Amino acid sequence: MPSSASTPQHHISHCIFDMDGLLINTETLYTEITSEILARYGKTYDFELKAKVMGLREKESSEILVKESGADMTPEEYLHERHLLQLERFPYCVPLPGVMRLIKHLKENKIPIAVATSSYRKNFELKSKNNQALFSLFDVIVCGDDSAIVRGKPNPDIFFVARDRLAAHFGHENVQNEKCLVFEDSPIGVQAGVNASMKVVWVPDENIGRLYPSLEGPTLRLSSLEQFDPVYFGLPPFKS
Repeated sequence: MPSSASTPQHHISHCIFDMDGLLINTETLYTEITSEILARYGKTYDFELKAKVMGLREKESSEILVKESGADMTPEEYLHERHLLQLERFPYCVPLPGVMRLIKHLKENKIPIAVATSSYRKNFELKSKNNQALFSLFDVIVCGDDSAIVRGKPNPDIFFVARDRLAAHFGHENVQNEKCLVFEDSPIGVQAGVNASMKVVWVPDENIGRLYPSLEGPTLRLSSLEQFDPVYFGLPPFKS
C-alpha cells in the first residue's frame, strides 16, 4: 500500500489514535517489563505471544499471558509485579518519531482528534504525566476502563465511544464511520478499527509486522508515522 499520494484517496473528518507503541514508546517498556517478570519464572516473552496480548485490556491480556507462557503465577500476581515496574519507568516514556509533528498539524488545522487506548486511566495518567505537550492537544481521551466501553478490542466499542465524544465536543451530528481514521500499532487494534468500518493506518513494530506480512484490513501500512502523508486522506498537507 502507498505511503503517500499527490491527490486524496479518502476524505477523513475525524482522527482517533491508539496510544502505546503508536504515540509513545511504552510498548518497548511493556516488553522489557514483562520479559523481566517472566524470566523470574524461567519463561521467555516472544513476539508471537506479545502479538496476542497487544491492544487488550489488562485483565484479558494478563490471563492470556499467564496461560500461554506457563509461568507459575496468577494473572493478579503478574499485574502486581508489572505495576511496580511501571511506576518506575512509565514517567520516562517519550513520543515516537513523527508523532508531535502530526498531532500539532491536525490540531492547528482544527481536525478533531482523540486518544482511544486500552490502557486503564491510572496507567494513562502515569504515562501522560510528563508528556502534556502531546496529550494536552487531544480533544478527547478514552481509556480502556471507561464505563461506556462494554467490550474491549478487537470489538469496535472504544472507537465508537471516541467518535461520539468527538461529535459531542464539536457539536457535530451524524459523524460517518468511514470518515473516521484510526491509527493503530497492534493487529487486534487494526481489527477493532476495521470492525468499526473506519479507515485504519497500521504502524506496527517491525517484529510484529514480520509476523503479519499481509494482514488484511488496514487502509494503509507504514513503518513510522514520519511516513504519513495527510493528503492521502484528504487532510491538509504538512507545511514545508
